[in-house]
Amino acid sequence: MLLRDNVYESLRADILSCRLAPGDDMREQELAERYAVSRQPVREALLRLEREHLVTVHPRQGYRVNPISLTDARDLLRFRLALEPACVAEATEHASDATLKELDKFRRFAGSREDFIVYNRGFHIALAEASGNHRMATALRDLIEQADRLVRVSILNLRDHDPKKLVGEHGALIEAMQRRDRRSAVRLIKEHICATERRVLPALKRNAVIMEGKDA
Repeated sequence: MLLRDNVYESLRADILSCRLAPGDDMREQELAERYAVSRQPVREALLRLEREHLVTVHPRQGYRVNPISLTDARDLLRFRLALEPACVAEATEHASDATLKELDKFRRFAGSREDFIVYNRGFHIALAEASGNHRMATALRDLIEQADRLVRVSILNLRDHDPKKLVGEHGALIEAMQRRDRRSAVRLIKEHICATERRVLPALKRNAVIMEGKDA
């Protein structure tokens, strides 16, 4: 991998994991020192992240990690509602028995809230990849990774965070997919995403780094 891609991946991961938090100011020189590189690959990475709406460039002032807006969070979840059921339908109809059997590892979870974020991301990425449709899977994977910021910012404000309930929802979906019950699988993933929206958006409203409108 080229150096500029290493910097981009590292910086993107730090933003999505909130190690660089929403609203944080950034300077090219400080980031160059953070990643032990020159300023040029940092500048290229920041411009790529600006196109992904994760960073805002302020001429002659530096850069800022975009706050999470309620509008953008809602847009992301609605896009996922359009795309993820299509991936689940494809996987239910066309994935191999072995691929669907591998989903059994997501029937159980034990760990911290941080562990749950990793578990949840892994489950939804596995659904995307099981579709066998590279374009849909790539687009959905990007949505899921960007949703990590929503989860991390909201999780401390969730009043009814119940991993067992969420894992139960995952298990019901896995069972429908393994039965090749396309209609039930699509219904369950839609219900799951809608329930996520009902949980996450109110929690985001209680967080100080959230904006009501579009990201600046």
